[in-house]
Amino acid sequence: MTSSNQGRLIVHDPTLRDGQHAVRHQLDRHQISAYATAANAARVPVVEVGHGNGLGASSFQVGHSKISDDEMLSTAREALTHSKMAVLMAPAWGTSADLRNAVVRHGADVARIAVHCTEATAAERHLGVIRELGAEAQAVLMMSHMADPGQLAEQCALLVGYGAQAVGIMDSAGFYLPEDVTARIGSIASAVEVPVIFHGHNNLGMAVANSVAAAEAGARVIDACARGFGAGAGNTQLEALVPVLERYGHATGIDVRRLADAADLAGQTLMPAPPSIDSTSLASGLAGVFSGFKKPVMEAASREGVHPWDLFQELGRRQVIAGQEDVIPEAARSLATRGTGR
Repeated sequence: MTSSNQGRLIVHDPTLRDGQHAVRHQLDRHQISAYATAANAARVPVVEVGHGNGLGASSFQVGHSKISDDEMLSTAREALTHSKMAVLMAPAWGTSADLRNAVVRHGADVARIAVHCTEATAAERHLGVIRELGAEAQAVLMMSHMADPGQLAEQCALLVGYGAQAVGIMDSAGFYLPEDVTARIGSIASAVEVPVIFHGHNNLGMAVANSVAAAEAGARVIDACARGFGAGAGNTQLEALVPVLERYGHATGIDVRRLADAADLAGQTLMPAPPSIDSTSLASGLAGVFSGFKKPVMEAASREGVHPWDLFQELGRRQVIAGQEDVIPEAARSLATRGTGR
């Protein structure tokens, strides 16, 4: 246990956004309202809601959501009387108009811009919009294992220059070990004077350990989802992480008893089954491939008669990044044509 942990750590809960990946973006009003109410009662600081790929992403390419962005946001807003409401937007899926709608019409308190780990410049315009609207502007770098600690620190410094009030990294493929996280969060924390964010995935079973490593290295905003509900093998498990953080001396302000109730509710009402580290999630993590690709990879592999493990390895070899879902069918056909990956 450390004794140097200072200030309250902000736990950011994207159960109602990242979890959408696991159910093909089919959460309905009742599910969103019930979980948001439970998280609010547990005094979770921030609850993020939306399509799995963020504002404006409901589409044929990545899947249509069951209800519109407006319906999701209005439902969550009504339930979140204590917790802040957050949204995520990835440029190319969402637009400035989507941000204005979320902040001005629905009262989103926090708006995050997510960009590839070497493309901070893509967030500049949208961060400016968020600041103009008066919401808290955050920015996260996806697929961050594809850049070294120094590169990530440089990218985060750019984001701060564009107006981001918190910056950080997503372990989008669940690739990291704790020492990887320590090096990257430490480098970023040394380069910026705003809170640093860490968002983990559990492909290698390291999400809680990696999130603790992030907090110990200086991250002040940690993402975690109820029951780990999220893309691929899932995210850092919220109700497991919070008491561990508290034992390490990181105050969160969350009512752990009510948080456990919220997790039970999530387990009973949001997901067919809790996320697990199956062979394809493991392959995704080892190959460094975006966790959100699990379902389209399974579908393409089945259609072409190739093994999902080999398709993940092929996508990893091609350095495919989030947003390049259209590469998956072609890669599967290529494996099938070559007679490999069976």
